[in-house]
Amino acid sequence: MTGKLGKCMTLDRFLAQCQKKHPQASGELTRVLMQLSTVAKIIASYARRAALLGIKGLTGKTNVQGEAVEKLDRLSNDAFIEAFEYVDIVGAIVSEEMKAPMLLHSGNGQKKYVVLVDPLDGSSNLEVDCVTGSIFSIRNFGSARQEDILHEGAQQVGAGYIMYGTSILFVYSVGDGVHSFVLDEEIGEFVLDHENIHMPDRGKIISSNFGNRLRWAEPARVFADSLIRDSDHAYSLRYSGALVADLHQILHHGGIYFYPEDDRRPAGKLRLLYECAPLAMIAEQAGGLASTGRMRVMEICPDSIHQRIPFAIGSKYEITEYEKAYARESTT
Repeated sequence: MTGKLGKCMTLDRFLAQCQKKHPQASGELTRVLMQLSTVAKIIASYARRAALLGIKGLTGKTNVQGEAVEKLDRLSNDAFIEAFEYVDIVGAIVSEEMKAPMLLHSGNGQKKYVVLVDPLDGSSNLEVDCVTGSIFSIRNFGSARQEDILHEGAQQVGAGYIMYGTSILFVYSVGDGVHSFVLDEEIGEFVLDHENIHMPDRGKIISSNFGNRLRWAEPARVFADSLIRDSDHAYSLRYSGALVADLHQILHHGGIYFYPEDDRRPAGKLRLLYECAPLAMIAEQAGGLASTGRMRVMEICPDSIHQRIPFAIGSKYEITEYEKAYARESTT
């Protein structure tokens, strides 16, 4: 991105230039990414005006996850659906807020992709005007049947997240590195902020809900204690309650975010298909890693669209140490 009076590299221009590097590209993936950027603007507008529009708070309903639905959860989910209803290359949407995949019938073109989303990550933060986000994954479309969607994360075509904070950020990868764009509200366009982001191999940030520490699996507690006791490499605790925001700072400064299994959630809390796998793709494309502690997240073949897993993501050093803590448990 150049100065105020210089030329800006907008998202559509950046995607067009990337497409030129691949003569076989059809431009269809570009269309999907541009629709996602449109959704980002819509949800950002809702979030900024939530108090004025009276759309803070709960709807009084519970979603398929058994979680109370915020008004912005429902509006954000609707925004994703409406954005892709008329994109004939997207055959289905999978969402945290919906029990089953939604088949999209509009258009006569060949359905090529399925879009999987967490429409509003950290939605409870809106009550106190803190950061929220959206997470998305793009996969090849076979059908809207769950068994045709349940593939390992390594088969993702693209992934990314949107962060709604002091700036509106659109971060994505289609396997060619990780690129970040910031919304210039004066021109209504996303403008290149960082190209080919590289996560430091070791960082100084720990991001986790230490309020649950006594409930964590033993290897996670041992790992956390080892970082805190490391007098040669001081760590800072940063935890916002929004996965997108916590990962974003680690993407730039290095470190680790982890939400391990605990005695209330032995299978973990975070959802594999539309939270962990897409962010794992972002981390790996930036030179980082993502793991359950026992295996690489991108290699997990899910057994249901709402499957949960233990999750750790971040720099190579910290994730490797996290996995060593779990390996030591298995040998004792």
